[in-house]
Amino acid sequence: VLVKDESETRGLASDFILEIKKGEKIVLNGELGSGKTFFIKSALSSIGIENVNSPSFAIVNEYSGKQRFFHFDFYRLKNAAELFDIGWQDYLNDDDAVMFVEWGNLIHEALPNKRIQINIETKNGTNREFNFAKFD
Repeated sequence: VLVKDESETRGLASDFILEIKKGEKIVLNGELGSGKTFFIKSALSSIGIENVNSPSFAIVNEYSGKQRFFHFDFYRLKNAAELFDIGWQDYLNDDDAVMFVEWGNLIHEALPNKRIQINIETKNGTNREFNFAKFD
C-alpha cells in the first residue's frame, strides 16, 4: 500500500487496528525514520490510547485501553538473550494483549512464527510503501 503523507499513514493505521484481534503479534521493519513508531502511535491513538512513545530505551512499553498492548523496540538489543532477561516468553504467551515489535528483523530468531509483518519502505519525499504479510 503506497501512502503519500502522514495523514494517509494515520488512515491506514486506523483501518489496520480495527482488524486486529487480541493476542496478535505485529512486527514492523523499515529503515530509521520510515514510520514504524508513527504507524503504531497512529493506530493506538485512533482507538483512544494516547502518550504512545518509542520504547527505544525501555525496550518495552505497555498501554491499556479496551485491551492491552505491548510495544517493543529491538533497535538497541544486542542479542535474543537480552529479550529473555526481560520476560520475552511471558509477553509472547499473553494471548489477551496485542504485541507490536519494531526492528524485529534485528533479532529475527526471537520472533513468533505466527505474526503479521509490516515492511515499510521509504520512497521519495514523504511517500511510504507498506507491505503486509501474515505468517502462520
